[in-house]
Amino acid sequence: MRVKEMHPLCCISLDNPSMADHDSPQPTYLSRSSSTVDLISHANALPWMSHSHSCSATRTFAGVLYKWTNYGKGWKSRWFLLRNGVLSYSKILQPETLAAGEDVRFIGDVSSGRLKRLDSCGSSRRHMHHKSVGIVHLKVSSFRESRSDDRRFYIFTATKTLHLRTSSKKERVAWIEALASTRNLFTPRRLNDKPSIIPTDISVSTERLKKRLLEEGISEVVIKDCEQIMLLEFTEIQGQVKLLCEERSNLLDTLRQLEEASEDEETYFFDTEDCFPGERMSRGSIDTELKNQPHVMAEVIDKKAIVESGDLQIERRKKLPDPAEKEKGVSLWSLIKDNVGKDLTRVCLPVYFNEPISSLQKCFEDLEYSYLLDRAYQHGKEGNSLERILNVAAFAVSGYASSEGRHCKPFNPLLGETYEADYPEKGVRFFSEKVSHHPTLIACHSEGKGWKFWGDSNIRTKFWGRSIQLDPVGVLTLEFDDGEVFQWSKVTTSIYNLILGKVYCDHHGMMHIRGNREYSCKLKFKEQSILERNPRQVHGFVEDGSGKKHATVFGKWDESMYYINGMANVKPKDMADANLLWQRTLPPTNLTRYNLTYFAITLNELTPGLQEKLPPTDSRLRPDQRHLEKGEYDMANAEKLRLETRQRMSRKLQENGWKPRWFQKDGEDSTFRYVGGYWEKREERNWDDCPNIFGEFSKEINDSISKS
Repeated sequence: MRVKEMHPLCCISLDNPSMADHDSPQPTYLSRSSSTVDLISHANALPWMSHSHSCSATRTFAGVLYKWTNYGKGWKSRWFLLRNGVLSYSKILQPETLAAGEDVRFIGDVSSGRLKRLDSCGSSRRHMHHKSVGIVHLKVSSFRESRSDDRRFYIFTATKTLHLRTSSKKERVAWIEALASTRNLFTPRRLNDKPSIIPTDISVSTERLKKRLLEEGISEVVIKDCEQIMLLEFTEIQGQVKLLCEERSNLLDTLRQLEEASEDEETYFFDTEDCFPGERMSRGSIDTELKNQPHVMAEVIDKKAIVESGDLQIERRKKLPDPAEKEKGVSLWSLIKDNVGKDLTRVCLPVYFNEPISSLQKCFEDLEYSYLLDRAYQHGKEGNSLERILNVAAFAVSGYASSEGRHCKPFNPLLGETYEADYPEKGVRFFSEKVSHHPTLIACHSEGKGWKFWGDSNIRTKFWGRSIQLDPVGVLTLEFDDGEVFQWSKVTTSIYNLILGKVYCDHHGMMHIRGNREYSCKLKFKEQSILERNPRQVHGFVEDGSGKKHATVFGKWDESMYYINGMANVKPKDMADANLLWQRTLPPTNLTRYNLTYFAITLNELTPGLQEKLPPTDSRLRPDQRHLEKGEYDMANAEKLRLETRQRMSRKLQENGWKPRWFQKDGEDSTFRYVGGYWEKREERNWDDCPNIFGEFSKEINDSISKS
């Protein structure tokens, strides 16, 4: 029995024998019992399994793509097959869909292990009548690449949108080329060519009919009646034909417009480059493009900052130094047992529980995505206040992204300890100081392009047995050069499973970003429950002074944030209309147990020539922290014990009238503000009035601190 062919543009079977290739042998199909492992293991031995990279010669493409299903199930792997302009996909690989003699190009990883896992997902449905999950006819569909993710692309049909994702950028390029080349193979005659229109001025002659009727002896009266009847019927048919011709003409005009729009879309998405060559794009065009690609905003802004400032680019490290010693694990139970009955304030925890950065440096981690503030300043400068607060809201959420997987605590800074961060590639300068020991207060100040950011923070802790709750106290302030100010406080952080189970943290509560002008924003960090299927959700609205909602903000604090204009209940179908505000930078591939981000890895780095400029109070010069970073654990524990013994003198120093060097309060209940002078001292390299707080404790150092 001859196999029916399917035309790519419709669902009509081509049963006409004249449309088949009589010279080609009858195709044979693999048995349904063939496993996917067998299929791939013999791929190189079979002639029909071609791995040619020529899109123009290949007619069939196959591979595994990830398809977005819903918020409950997320991304699911599917087997996709592109043949004759039809893209089909199914939950499991069906060997019978690949015919002998067929030229197939596999895209991506089609190893036996991966396909075996895919095949096993559908093993429970193996004995059921199985059909493809879906079919897409490319001729009546369109597709484009994602602007925010270099692994995603979309296929649009009249009834649905497929959200697809590949394993790499290279695979996406291959699939896009395959879709484009396959659709071009079936391009019909161009619609803007002059079509053959049926003429509407059709006439009919009755002379032959009259002559024949006269030969039969029919009277003239009867012949005239027959002629009138025939002409009347013809007039009615002529009107119907004319109407059909008009409808056909209108349809061709519509299709011609769609074809032109499709050509414009293909030119935009398939002729672009992967970079922004300076000789071909102006600075204004780059800024316009960045609005649509926020995930590359930081990198391009960094490059522009270097060019504008004239500074040399600083090559920063990508990983921590290799440990010099093998780390020894610490038993929490033995630690508790050995310190029963002791004053816990005098117990020195081993450095095993610390990460190699201090709390002062961790404050600067909140500015990892400072390009959001640069973009907010630019939007406000252009008069777009709504886009400004949307980017401010995204910045407020982005500070929590680095907390994912960070289970070690930062070092508690000494009284008077400072930290500076000068990142010309980001256009940011940051400075922080520990201004109080009891209660512990850290003040910070940062300056960027058109904005200033400052605040002080304290944390109140509550221990609940198996978890600990951290409630931040303090207000963060952001001020733009045009006078617009935003203020907010951080939400509660809880750390769970301290005794048993996998330790994880969660952020929950309300964050109210108050502005002094038109808009404010309320964000709710949803608390994670035991049965939560979609954790770490953030949802909120941008409101004006009257309470009217102008935009809906949503996303995850560890992934990305989006917005939709107006008030909306966010559902999966709304994702196509959502605008990306911020997306987390992918973590390093060589993760250590600290799980530091690329940005956090650079915080404690001593770049060439930096140490000579630093004051003796800078966190980078703290010995226990430096030993831990190098993996010298015994020396780190010894130094930590020495410095914590010295730290216990801080309360006495504070009671004797010690004052912070670089920050002061305007009032009793106000926030610590930067008084200035640090960067000027740094240029002079004059640190005579800064004590060596990490050195050996002596009476002279104590007197120096007391007088400062």
